[in-house]
Amino acid sequence: MLRPRPVEQSCVVPYRMTETGMEFALITSRNTGRWIVPKGTVEPNMTPAASAAKEALEEAGLLGETGTEPLGEYFYSKFGRVYRVEIYPLLVTRELDDWDEKRFRKREWVGAADALFRITETLVQDAIRLLAETDGHIASPPR
Repeated sequence: MLRPRPVEQSCVVPYRMTETGMEFALITSRNTGRWIVPKGTVEPNMTPAASAAKEALEEAGLLGETGTEPLGEYFYSKFGRVYRVEIYPLLVTRELDDWDEKRFRKREWVGAADALFRITETLVQDAIRLLAETDGHIASPPR
């Protein structure tokens, strides 16, 4: 039996460097209020990295430099479909005070330990750990 291809999605792990260390931007989901990172379906005619950066702008009001290589990937099921999500780093260079989904979501900057506690997706946690351990300087993430 043939199975449909997974729905291709991408997400970013937004981060910045401060005087006290690295911080990560988390947002709440629209439905459950749990803490997540910006994610969405890869847009036609866009790379997964560019599509994820677009989600960061729409969902979190964040602009920055998206890594070209994924930090990892994960799969999940929803509504009878399988989704494949590539995870990219996003070094935030600009934070907007107003953005498309502001009224639906909270945005908060937290340290690595707090981000790891709030995020439930194991492979997104791994990406946060990798960024924190390398201060965001990732030449080629391990596969």
